Amino acid sequence: MNSFKQLTIIFLGVLFIACGTNTGQKKSDFKLNTNSKNKTFSNSETLILSIDNPKGHTIDSILYTLDGKKIQKSTPLINFKLGKQNIEVTVYFNNEHQSVVQNITILNSEVPKIYTYKIINEYPHDMTSYTQGLEFFNDTLYESTGQYKESKLRKVDYKSGKVLKNFNLADAYFGEGLTILNNKIYQLTWKKGTGFVYDVNTFKKIDSFKYGKSKEGWGLTHNKNIIYKSDGTEKIWLLNPDTLIEQENIQVYTNKGKIVGINEMEWVNGKIYANRYQKDGVAIINPKNGAVIGVIDFSPLKKLVTQHEGLDVLNGIAYNPKTNTVFVTGKRWDKLFEVEIIEN
Repeated sequence: MNSFKQLTIIFLGVLFIACGTNTGQKKSDFKLNTNSKNKTFSNSETLILSIDNPKGHTIDSILYTLDGKKIQKSTPLINFKLGKQNIEVTVYFNNEHQSVVQNITILNSEVPKIYTYKIINEYPHDMTSYTQGLEFFNDTLYESTGQYKESKLRKVDYKSGKVLKNFNLADAYFGEGLTILNNKIYQLTWKKGTGFVYDVNTFKKIDSFKYGKSKEGWGLTHNKNIIYKSDGTEKIWLLNPDTLIEQENIQVYTNKGKIVGINEMEWVNGKIYANRYQKDGVAIINPKNGAVIGVIDFSPLKKLVTQHEGLDVLNGIAYNPKTNTVFVTGKRWDKLFEVEIIEN
């Protein structure tokens, strides 16, 4: 089986990109040209820009920006974020100026690598839990679960499956992802546009926060002083942990197109590992530019758990720094798997 077909079956289901377009700006005296007919580039390529000046204005200077950053007429794309990005060109002439804006799409230059896994241990997991978020803190597992009237926050002894602490969300909230930073648990809810902050030791709710441009809450993870939030699209938002304001985002793309449905996430050795909703695989994402650099095929795991009517998809990934291993489970799975990731 060729690698792209295998990627599609395991995980990707890529949404192929459409051609870039102008963004509905006011008509300008100038026209912006790029060196791609469909306005799509690999990040290994160089973007080359030119301006048509049909009215023959005497141009004083031209300012070029890409993704808000100043660029030259010829710019390598290797250090830019992937996805749909805006080129804006401002032309200064005759004591006035006009701007031209155009969208381009930047794809990754490399095909994602295929990874498999080796099961190291199997542990019991509550089969009634609709797992949405999973994370280790001080060698103890914390879990956020979903469904209305069933959502909860839990502290769990992962080896025995014993619930050490439990907090039930109000019936109106559908729990989603979680992450733990500075002795605080951050938990998302799905469609209410609201997240909660708890004391990690007492589970006392100490704050709440509203989402910004992201309309829904799906997954959370963090690295140092940045919280990463998924919203069910191809975007992963970067939040300030103090204000919880969405400061910017990356877009998850392969060499073919965007990947939507980014769900539960985990920070593992400098990369974001992410479930994709309704797919039994995990993407390994470069957090700097959004590139999918690898895919882990976890599809056989579902057959190893108790088969029952409520059994649902793989969801839940946690990295334990003490053991340097990854733990995965699913919605209403009765097992938690400790695995070693293997590159094919």
